[in-house]
Amino acid sequence: MGNNVTSVAAAPSGDALAHFERLFRFETDCWDVHDALSSGRPAFVLLDVRSPEHFRRGYIAGAVALPHGKITAARMADWPADTLFVVYCAGPHCNGAARAAVRLSALGCPVKIMIGGITGWRDEGFPLLAGDDSAR
Repeated sequence: MGNNVTSVAAAPSGDALAHFERLFRFETDCWDVHDALSSGRPAFVLLDVRSPEHFRRGYIAGAVALPHGKITAARMADWPADTLFVVYCAGPHCNGAARAAVRLSALGCPVKIMIGGITGWRDEGFPLLAGDDSAR
């Protein structure tokens, strides 16, 4: 007897491998971002794309506050064209990171989403800062 899990067959292994490998080109996670930031050589710019109010309540050290609606060619011109941006928002219930990724991609900027956002960051037990020291 089938159920909602088994009623659609799983993809062939080759298709699944290609799909899951491809995700790493679009996403990273909180642990990997924390590890890269801790190294002192992250090789990306971390953008907090939430509202200024949410940023002030708590943000990741080293993040630049740039709400997704404020991402423009003029603002992105501050960085070299090949700069990798990692974007985050509130978490899985928020699509702000996806909106930022769309804007950045449309401007030709390399971008990845930090899955989990602030919710994932907190779930990992990583600290947040408060205030607006990194606002842009």
